[in-house]
Amino acid sequence: MEDAVTELQRLWLTEAIHWRETHAGPLDDAEAVRVARQQGGSLETRLQGRALHLAERHGLSAALRRWRHGANLALLLMAVLAVLSGAGMAAAALGDGTRPVNVFWAVGSLLGLNLLMLALWLGALLAGQRQAGTLGRAWLWLSEKCARDAQAAHLIPALMLLLQRRNLTRWLLGTAANSLWLLCAGSAFLTLALMLATRRYGFVWETTLLGSDTFVNLTQALGAFPAALGFKVPDAEAVRASGQSAIAGAGQPWATWLLGVLFCYGVLPRALLALLCWGLWRQGKPRLAVDTASPLAQALAERLMPTSEALGVSDPAPAPAAPALLPKPYGAGNGTVAVAIELDGEHPWPPQLPGDAHNAGILDDRASRKRLLEQFTQHPPQRLLIACDPRRSPTAARWRCWASWPAAPPRRVSGYCRRQRARP
Repeated sequence: MEDAVTELQRLWLTEAIHWRETHAGPLDDAEAVRVARQQGGSLETRLQGRALHLAERHGLSAALRRWRHGANLALLLMAVLAVLSGAGMAAAALGDGTRPVNVFWAVGSLLGLNLLMLALWLGALLAGQRQAGTLGRAWLWLSEKCARDAQAAHLIPALMLLLQRRNLTRWLLGTAANSLWLLCAGSAFLTLALMLATRRYGFVWETTLLGSDTFVNLTQALGAFPAALGFKVPDAEAVRASGQSAIAGAGQPWATWLLGVLFCYGVLPRALLALLCWGLWRQGKPRLAVDTASPLAQALAERLMPTSEALGVSDPAPAPAAPALLPKPYGAGNGTVAVAIELDGEHPWPPQLPGDAHNAGILDDRASRKRLLEQFTQHPPQRLLIACDPRRSPTAARWRCWASWPAAPPRRVSGYCRRQRARP
């Protein structure tokens, strides 16, 4: 893989392979199981090793890299949209300055949608929904579209299954959603402060049904929290006077009150919730693990961690015609091994070999080749001699340049098969 695989990505790819095999059937994993067994470790480690090998072979690793790039691009696009939306809301709330600003209409336009979505998110969270957050789900959907890879369709369900075991979906999506709303509210706050600092606005409130005391009480209630943080709040007389017309000297208290309300009820809650979700996500991420109790993992347990394992040939072959597969073990990286592929009776086997060479016999079927690969995985030879007759089978021709075991390849593969082919 091009990039270093993090622990989360290893678990993610393992879950993706599990999801794919559950819905599309088992994969050909003979080589992947050999690699996982050679790496050793616990069952979870071997399941991850097998999954990484299969993911690299079937393109899921490359799809994950493309999905990550798409997720970053989608998050950047949504962040830019959030910043522009916040600035647009602030500009729409204040207007062009030619008319007085209705303070409560301005508060509603700046905080209405933010507080509504916050209430829905908290309600879904308290109700126990694991995928709370419309913006979070929109981010996942847009990430898949930006990845432009059909394999990415296997990654999102696998990620959801992995995170739901530890109830971390809500915190990951909550971090994304609250961060985007924080950008929107922060952009609105900065735009509002800039416009109030560079242009003169008048502030009024208007009503047909309600009395002035209602707006006085509402102003004091909304301004209690901002006043504790140092923001100015208009007094009762200024509030009553603003109900008639915009007063020249009352603009500054209303401006600071509006900034304080936006900061305390728009920016600050989103910042605290984003930090809380991020902290819970970071705390729960180390607890993610492979589900070793699943039926697929239990079915693979015997193959990845066999209770017994063949160490070599203990008894001689009953007949000379039967191939002898490495009669005695040899150390890793030592010795020479000679093997024949589908030779007929015209070519005697074995030829005269050096004293330290081992005869692996004639490989006539898939089972014998698989047994030899298993032994090469544990004891890779230093040199390998392969004899074959290309006229008999295309398989033999392919084995002429055979070096497909997962361990380190031998230093030299002799060209005995080429000499046999050149004979008349």
